[in-house]
Amino acid sequence: MASSGDIQVKELNKRASGQAFEVILSPSTPDAKVDFLLSPLKKKETSLDEIKRKLDAAEERRRSHEAEVLKHLAEKREHEKEVIQKAIEESCNFSKLAQEKLNQKMEANKENRTARLAALNEKFKEKDKKLEEVRKNKEAMKEREN
Repeated sequence: MASSGDIQVKELNKRASGQAFEVILSPSTPDAKVDFLLSPLKKKETSLDEIKRKLDAAEERRRSHEAEVLKHLAEKREHEKEVIQKAIEESCNFSKLAQEKLNQKMEANKENRTARLAALNEKFKEKDKKLEEVRKNKEAMKEREN
């Protein structure tokens, strides 16, 4: 067993995995020197000016924090306004495109209808011509028979 000042080291039985030691610290003595103070440090008295200065500093920190929060909220509102404006613009653009497509379809339908009506009119005119020709031939045949 080895001894050195306040520490005693006692070697235990050797094991297959290694060595084992027991470290024993000697109990402290009442007459030993104390490295720490037993009484708390006395606070120095604060003056009225120092209290005012601390209050002013706290008020300044509060104002600074409040200004920062207001700035953050203003930025957030600005971002919301931008998002809303963009959504409105996209909605207007979508409405314009939908209106243009609708107008194009209506115009195309109108043109198709006009073309169909013109084709039908042409067809009816041709039939009227043919009917008129048949009548004339029929009248001519009746006159020949008479």
